[in-house]
Amino acid sequence: MAVTDYHRPVQLHGVARHQREQRDLEEIWRSEPGVLGWLSTVDHKEYGKRYIVTAFAFLLLGGIEALVMRIQLAGPNKSLLTPEQYNQLFSMHGLTMIFLYAQPVLSGFSVFLFPLILGTRDMAFPRLNAFSYWIYLLSGLFIYAGFAIGYGPNDGWFNYVPYALKQYNPGPNMDFYALGMILFGISSTAGATNFVVTFLRARAPGMSINRIPILAWGTLTTSFGILFSVPAVSLAFFLLWTDRQFETHFFDQAGRGQPLLWQHLFWIFAHPWVYVVVLPAMGIVSDALPIFCRRPLVGYTVVVLATVATMVMGFGVWLHHMFATGIPYLALSFFSAASFVITVPSAVAVFAWIATIWTGRPVVSTAFLFFAGFIITFVIGGVSGVMTAAAPSDQQLTDTYFVVAHIHYVLIGINVLAVMGGIHVWFPKITGRLLDERLGRWCFWTTFAGFNIAFLPMHWTGLAGMPRRIYTYPDGFGWGAVNLVTTIGAFILALGILLLLVNVIVSRSRGAVAGPDPWGGPTLEWSVPSPPPSYDFEVMPAVASRHPLWEEHLDEASGSSSMGRGLRLDDGKEMLTTTALDAEPDAIMKMPEDSIAPLLTALAATAIGAAALLHSWGIVAIGGAVLLLLLLYWLWPRRSLGQIAERKHV
Repeated sequence: MAVTDYHRPVQLHGVARHQREQRDLEEIWRSEPGVLGWLSTVDHKEYGKRYIVTAFAFLLLGGIEALVMRIQLAGPNKSLLTPEQYNQLFSMHGLTMIFLYAQPVLSGFSVFLFPLILGTRDMAFPRLNAFSYWIYLLSGLFIYAGFAIGYGPNDGWFNYVPYALKQYNPGPNMDFYALGMILFGISSTAGATNFVVTFLRARAPGMSINRIPILAWGTLTTSFGILFSVPAVSLAFFLLWTDRQFETHFFDQAGRGQPLLWQHLFWIFAHPWVYVVVLPAMGIVSDALPIFCRRPLVGYTVVVLATVATMVMGFGVWLHHMFATGIPYLALSFFSAASFVITVPSAVAVFAWIATIWTGRPVVSTAFLFFAGFIITFVIGGVSGVMTAAAPSDQQLTDTYFVVAHIHYVLIGINVLAVMGGIHVWFPKITGRLLDERLGRWCFWTTFAGFNIAFLPMHWTGLAGMPRRIYTYPDGFGWGAVNLVTTIGAFILALGILLLLVNVIVSRSRGAVAGPDPWGGPTLEWSVPSPPPSYDFEVMPAVASRHPLWEEHLDEASGSSSMGRGLRLDDGKEMLTTTALDAEPDAIMKMPEDSIAPLLTALAATAIGAAALLHSWGIVAIGGAVLLLLLLYWLWPRRSLGQIAERKHV
């Protein structure tokens, strides 16, 4: 009794001190309430949620566009849409799904989870993170503003010349697209830079290069892909804009330009972009599937190497989109071979997932069902891709609905199923609530069935000779019944996505309370409360294994631990930086406060694009000056930000 009485005041003092330290950290890191605080926050968790919500809003818009097109194509000789309306719809649908949904939704997962899984408090450049989101949102609104007034892109998401040139497309449709995509390129480049630096210099002590979760590897790999590929397409859109505005003839054959140059610049970007919207989705599956199989991922090292190899080889196969353009046979042979070889890393990942399920003890939850469906869809999309890798078959299949089926399996099926599974896994971490499992299972079966009913028959219509990019077709070709099935499947798929949204909205306020680790996960995000506090980690964790939380449970009986005591940072808004390879503590970095500058800078850049669209060159000059002043304000050195504390070790 005396011993208990003796220790109680000490324990109470420790609890009180702990609570006071949490309050101090919350005061330092939290954003101000109100509209101004919402606009100026730099909290990565806020922008992760905004990315996901905004991307899903664009997904709904792209889905509505697809449903309208499917009604038009449900039978022969339909007249719901005019040819111009159909051109704008299918162009907007493609660019919305590929650019405004597929990559940003994965960025949302990574922006929210990156600091949490790496064991740090924020992205390396919080203000750049905010700027990346705002200009992404504004670029999407910029393009949709043209669509709303009848000047949406009308030359497909691939935007081929010479159809996109002024003499064939005199309206401002393609100017909205070109300038909007330049803004989007700025957003994706800024985000990629932030991910690379955060990955290399902001990991938990002890999280060496061979202990990093695969989601982070997928995001890092795609970030390098963005940095090397986006400049090509940004240049292409800028040259197209100058051709249209100033008659510079970069792509105009009459002026000794090269129309085929557009395809080279575009596909040098667009084929790596396929992996940009696939590799982080594969990372979601590689990190989340083992949780429900109750064992580590089989072949971690080879999966990481396969992830990196896929992106590297992705830069060497762009020409397989151009097999029908009359390029030399030697080039056809080289790029056809490369297109076959690139399937090997993907097969490695598939075998790793199957082996993880086979050797584990799967818990068949809703998330597990989505990941299993992802694997099936991944294999179907990969096999149809192999068929287009062979130049002779590609020349027969190109510009048919077979290619439409393939691209939907690769870009949408793989992406959407992984994202929906990821939402079921990390929704509790984001909101503190669990999604409803029964409604989730209905959502999975509806989505999976609808997707395959919609897009599997497209392979058959393509093999039957139905060309893509047509707004109607005559009777008597045998395409009508299959197209009707495809249209029914599209509406079933839409119902599945609607069920997910209902589940999210209802569970946000009524779902079961999740707790910090509802799944028994192995990585660091499950060690903090749900939802995480504004500072993420009270103490910077130190790790000594690839699965620190699982190892921690195993080591409890022996009294040892795979997680170190960590480092407490209590001198203001600070973050630990570590070395790139071994994650040894290197320095203490002072983090910037909330600022409205990222939003204002994004608005200024968008205003310059709008002024260029209207040929208001004076406003362009004024906007450039304002943009420069805003950048100076944003980047002006501050004494507090320049202070680097002396080196501290855990």
